[in-house]
Amino acid sequence: MIHKIFLIAFALSIAIGGGAASAWMMIDRGFGFGAVDVGAWTAFPDRGTPAADPYSRARFARQGYLALGQAEGIAFTAARDTLGQPLSSSCTYQVEGPIPPSRLWTLHAARQGNGGLVPAGGALNSLAILRREDGSFDIPVSRDPHPGNWLRLTGTGEFALVLALYDTAVATTARAVDVQLPLIRRLACD
Repeated sequence: MIHKIFLIAFALSIAIGGGAASAWMMIDRGFGFGAVDVGAWTAFPDRGTPAADPYSRARFARQGYLALGQAEGIAFTAARDTLGQPLSSSCTYQVEGPIPPSRLWTLHAARQGNGGLVPAGGALNSLAILRREDGSFDIPVSRDPHPGNWLRLTGTGEFALVLALYDTAVATTARAVDVQLPLIRRLACD
C-alpha cells in the first residue's frame, strides 16, 4: 500500500514539476515560435498581433513590453555577428549595409537583465545618421569613441543589437524573409 502511494506521489511530482519547469523555460528563455531569421538578425512578425503564440504573449506580459503591431513596424534583434560569434562589449563592430525602406528606424544596444532586454548603450535613428554622398553609411559599435556614426556601448559582457523599422512594408512575415539587413562585422577586441 505504501509502495503504491509513493509511486503515485512520485509520478505526480514529476508531472507537476516537469510541466511547471517546461512552462517557465518557454516563458523565460523565449524559444522562437514564428521567428524569421535574416542573416544574424531575428524578428517575430506575429508579436503584438492576435496570431502570436501564447508563450510570446505570456513572456511579453511578464516583461512588461509593448510589442509593435504589424501596422506599426517590426524589430530585428542580433545577438551574434555575421560570422556567428556572440556580440561582446569588449569588441568593436561595424554595422554596414542596406536597411529596408521605412519611415523611421532606430538602432540600439541591449543586454539581458531583469527578465528582458535593458539598454546597454546609446541609440541612433535614421533622422540623425551621417550618410555618404551615395546614401550609404556605416556605424561603429564600441565602448571607445569613433568619429561619425558611433553607437556607444556601456557595461561588460554580451549584448544584442535591436533594429526597429517603423511604418514599413517589411512588418509582414512574407516580406520579412526576403529583406536585406546590415552586416555586423567584428573589427577588433580588447
